Amino acid sequence: MFCRNCNKELADDAVACIGCGLPPRKEKKFCNACGEPTNPAQIVCTKCGVSLSSVGDDKTKIIAGILALFVGVLGGHKFYLGYTKEAIIMLLISIFGSILILPILVMSVIAFIEGILYLTKSDEEFISIYVDNKKGWF
Repeated sequence: MFCRNCNKELADDAVACIGCGLPPRKEKKFCNACGEPTNPAQIVCTKCGVSLSSVGDDKTKIIAGILALFVGVLGGHKFYLGYTKEAIIMLLISIFGSILILPILVMSVIAFIEGILYLTKSDEEFISIYVDNKKGWF
C-alpha cells in the first residue's frame, strides 16, 4: 500500500503514514495500490485500474457496529458493508436454523463479536480492514 498523500510505501494495516503523519488514505495525490500520481478528481488509476473513489469511506463503524448488535443475526451489518455473500449466509442460517436454537445463538455471538470489534477500532483501522480490504468475518 502507498500513502495517498506522500507516496511512501506502507504496511497494509498502517493507521498513519511514517512519512507525512497523515492517515494513508486522507489525500488523493497518489494511487493507494501502485503509487502512481493521480488527479484528485480521478476515480480509477490509469496505471493499475484500481478504484480511487472514496465510495465506502462513508461507511461508518458506528452504524456498522449498531447494525451488528441489533440486526446482526440477520446479517444487517454485512449488507451495510457490502458483504452480500456473508450476509446471505447469516440470513439463511438464521431463517432455516430458527427451528433449532443453536444456529441462531451462533449467529448472535458472531454478530455481537463483530459489533464490538467494529466499535473498538479507530476510524482509519475500520476503513482499512473492513471497507478497503473487505475482511468478511471477524
